[in-house]
Amino acid sequence: MDKSVKNLENISKAEQSPFQSVPIEVTVTVGKARPSIKELLGLRQNAVLTLDKQIDDPVELVVGNQMIACGHLEEISEGVNAGKLAIRLTEIIDSKFMFS
Repeated sequence: MDKSVKNLENISKAEQSPFQSVPIEVTVTVGKARPSIKELLGLRQNAVLTLDKQIDDPVELVVGNQMIACGHLEEISEGVNAGKLAIRLTEIIDSKFMFS
């Protein structure tokens, strides 16, 4: 059997891994705030907590404690997910730097 065909078979088997269907939690980080404990305890309904980001700054896509991508928030305008937030990925972190 040709080596390239064998490599394709191995890739195909890897793609069928049972781990691929396991859901993972993905967090989108919009920004951070560092209020004092006094300020935090003073928060009430309708209070505004200022974040360290501007409205058009990219957000971070995080799995575990590792940023894997960044992008911009968008609102889905059509279909069953209309009105929900989404992230349009603008940069994928190189996998060789991930999970090190």
